[in-house]
Amino acid sequence: MLIIGEKINGTRKEVAAAIAARDADKIRELARTQVEAGANYLDVNAGTSPDLEPEVMRWLVRTVQQEVDTPLSIDTPNPLALAAALGEAAQTPLVNSISGEAERLERILPQAAEHGCPLIMLALDDTGMPKTVDDRMRVIGRLLERTDDAGIPQDRLFIDPLIMAISTGDEQGNVALETMRRVREQIPDAHITGGLSNISFGMPARSLINQAFVVLAISAGMDSAIMDPTNRDLIGMILAAESLVGKDRFCRTFNGAFRDGRIGPRTAA
Repeated sequence: MLIIGEKINGTRKEVAAAIAARDADKIRELARTQVEAGANYLDVNAGTSPDLEPEVMRWLVRTVQQEVDTPLSIDTPNPLALAAALGEAAQTPLVNSISGEAERLERILPQAAEHGCPLIMLALDDTGMPKTVDDRMRVIGRLLERTDDAGIPQDRLFIDPLIMAISTGDEQGNVALETMRRVREQIPDAHITGGLSNISFGMPARSLINQAFVVLAISAGMDSAIMDPTNRDLIGMILAAESLVGKDRFCRTFNGAFRDGRIGPRTAA
């Protein structure tokens, strides 16, 4: 599972406060703890107004890179903020994200292609949020035509099937999972990602729902998630599920994580 650490996000109160105060120590701590927990990418989202976002994004990218050398996921719909971040990135970042929305396609896709970036693409367009699996797959198909034309290989695509809260509709889980199955079948080289905790928004005992969903999602073909990598229980569930579906050769990753104390019962210090 490719884990995209979600915690450096200016829409979170503690991060917004750190950005406002230019508290580099707090941002570096969030970067370090996520990498130590196993994050493969660190999502960086300024969460501020468009006019301030380029400068804030530059500062965030520089600050994170002072602490870790893990590649970043530049999370913005603002082409100026993306350009600012790309100018600071020490290694090729993941771009989060494009969709079928015309403005994002015209202003974000060319930058991702020019810099050879992996790319998250969302299964939505200017008509809004597709409700059915067929509609989401139609959007994904149109996006594939554009990314193919831009020269982005399918193995650098992270397809987000739109994970929506089950509190808003009984079929949200099923639609997301079936979209994953279709993507895995029809676009086998692409990655499948999404905001994992979205599924439980508005529900009690959210951690239980997230853990149950990630097992089903891995079975459906999901191989990446935007999530909190420091969530020990969720990491344990991911590694167990990957072992059960044959994605962990000889269970080496699971066993190594257990020996290192990253999963399983906590041991006394």
